[in-house]
Amino acid sequence: MSFNRLSLPVNTSIRRLAILVAMGLSSSTFAAGEETITVNANAAAAPQESAWGPAPTIAAKHSATGTKTDTPIEKNPQSVSVVTRQELDMHQFQSVKEALGYTPGVTVNSRGASNTYDFVIIRGFSSRGLNQNNYLDGQKLQGDFYNDAVIDPYMLERVELMRGPTSVLYGKSSPGGIVSMVSKRPTTEPLREVQFKMGSDNLMQTGFDFSDALDDNGEFSYRLTGVARSNNEQQDNAKQQRYAIAPSFSWRPDDKTNFTFLSYFQNEPSTGYYGWLPKEGTVEPLPNGGHLPNSFNEGATNNTYSRNEKMVGYAFEHGFNDTFTVRQNLRFSEMKTSQQSAYGTGLCNNSMNGFNSYCTSLTPAQQAHYLGRGTVVDQERLQNFSVDTQLQTKFATGDMDHTLLTGVDYSRMRNDINALFGNTTSLDLDNLPSMTDTDFGTAVPYQMNESKQTGLYVQDQAEWNKWVFTLGGRYDWSTQATTVRADNGYIDRNDHQFTWRGGVNYLFDNGITPYFSYSQSFEPNAFSLYSTPRVAYAPSKGEQYEAGVKYVPKDMPIVMTGALYQLTKTNNLTADPNNALNQVPSGEIRARGVELESKAALTQNINMTASYTYTDAEYTKDTTLKGNTPEQIPKHMASLWGDYTFNNGALSGLTLGTGGRFIGSSYGDPANSFKVGSAAVMDAVVKYDLGRFGLYGSSLALNVNNVLDREYVASCFQTYGCFWGAGRQFVATATFRF
Repeated sequence: MSFNRLSLPVNTSIRRLAILVAMGLSSSTFAAGEETITVNANAAAAPQESAWGPAPTIAAKHSATGTKTDTPIEKNPQSVSVVTRQELDMHQFQSVKEALGYTPGVTVNSRGASNTYDFVIIRGFSSRGLNQNNYLDGQKLQGDFYNDAVIDPYMLERVELMRGPTSVLYGKSSPGGIVSMVSKRPTTEPLREVQFKMGSDNLMQTGFDFSDALDDNGEFSYRLTGVARSNNEQQDNAKQQRYAIAPSFSWRPDDKTNFTFLSYFQNEPSTGYYGWLPKEGTVEPLPNGGHLPNSFNEGATNNTYSRNEKMVGYAFEHGFNDTFTVRQNLRFSEMKTSQQSAYGTGLCNNSMNGFNSYCTSLTPAQQAHYLGRGTVVDQERLQNFSVDTQLQTKFATGDMDHTLLTGVDYSRMRNDINALFGNTTSLDLDNLPSMTDTDFGTAVPYQMNESKQTGLYVQDQAEWNKWVFTLGGRYDWSTQATTVRADNGYIDRNDHQFTWRGGVNYLFDNGITPYFSYSQSFEPNAFSLYSTPRVAYAPSKGEQYEAGVKYVPKDMPIVMTGALYQLTKTNNLTADPNNALNQVPSGEIRARGVELESKAALTQNINMTASYTYTDAEYTKDTTLKGNTPEQIPKHMASLWGDYTFNNGALSGLTLGTGGRFIGSSYGDPANSFKVGSAAVMDAVVKYDLGRFGLYGSSLALNVNNVLDREYVASCFQTYGCFWGAGRQFVATATFRF
């Protein structure tokens, strides 16, 4: 079974040109009141930014995702985008994947309006098994089967996207890149926030965020963040409920030592709609004409989908002196997922329904307008332990300064699965029936999936004059194993893999930095569990050449980047021409593209962000798909956002913002038999800062997403798997700080 799961002191002509380009290309977020301005035009006066903390403006200039060290964006030889807390607050995104919707190089609409998972496609590639490739505080949220962790964006300080292979630092990974999240952490200044939300689809949400020092010296501090949400889904009879809390505690005995306890507990009694619709009735009209409503739910009234997450760990750092710093990140997590779901499998005359007795019993004429449905009962319990220990060494050899990072990381995952797959009654799409219950049966022992990874890595960031050279290598020992419960059959595969990355950046005094890099990745492939004999396929491999330029001036909150790349994935699984039940790791996919991004706090009133993505992806080697374009990959995407805050006069404290996202057309299946049309949606916000009334940091806001209520198909991965995009949504937010 497959499942998709600021005044600016500008004196040079180059800087004047950069600002004009930023104003023309970008768009972003900003909130300010008459007495509470959050963007500082003078970068020298802005607080020092940390890669693991808040950014002073929407244009974050530091990140640790691409190097595991606190590195300025312009010194990283690969593309990294940062969505700051200010942007998250301005847009009030409901999920991490939504937060990346204004970011280049990433497709966030692969499941349409559904936020059950934060699954994205980066530079044309997704992770094995269509699981997520997401990281929290530097460590992977390892998922398996249907069991993947989701983090609420209210609990995060920033969301980052690194594009291109990352195995040199993180081990097994999709070649497209990773999503990296940073948790909110304790502060030594008082923070007391309460937030309330109401919106369309009966959205009700409340959140709180409290932090402070526990002693006069700031040695001990805490943070307690929580959120509770309930809303109906766009689809009939579907609901989402979430309750999350994240206690954290920091101990800083001196300025060189920091131990932070991090935890996250989340219960989701209902994760929302997660179904499949056919291309008929969505992309194309139904046989008798017309389309399915975007509220249509093909599931059963007794569909259920729940998830529970528990995570406990810490981040430790100690600087022995100016040369040596040791860090260790550790986390243990347990996730439980339970569902019973009926879902669409395409029209009954689709080959997907060849063994569906409810379809085969119909006449050929009926099969052309009846929707086949599959069922799944699934109960999973996943445990994961990971630890990453690093030694950072700063030293000089002659005129060259080095930041040498050496480390070892280890992770272990075990997912115990009980499941049962079947079929249920078909639905007449010409005469939509009322939803009814169905008999799902009882889950039985199905599979035990296990994985282990141990990696040794070294990275040198060497700076000489205006040059920055980055060179890193890693050696991994990786094990994947599956026990098939039906017959106690066992299959495993052990892989040893070396990956490396090299890059060079040149830092001009005016803030322009051209760069070039080469990077590699590897990722274990799926097993063939139900063939005879069972087959463990060799891992896929990725390599990328990337060239680009970054503009990050020191005295202005502007980050502009442009990248040109070629990324190739080899050992991609393709159909075995000699065995229909098998695959062979002989395929190759190549993606070439251009990505442009700008984030700028242009003045104390104006924030803007913009992005453009061009992706040319192709099956360059494949037994059946050679020359085709992978599904769900738009060739063109673009976004633009701008907001203006009145800081004086009668309208002081008012922010008006608007923007839009363009999603180009994409192929709806690997065979390229049909296309999903392009779509453009507009978003807007009206926000009022209550600082002039003495409520500093407090605000009222109204966000409207998809302002024109554009009805569109977001994407399809097969003729039987299409997804409506989200319709118009209103979200009213009241945030109070005291």
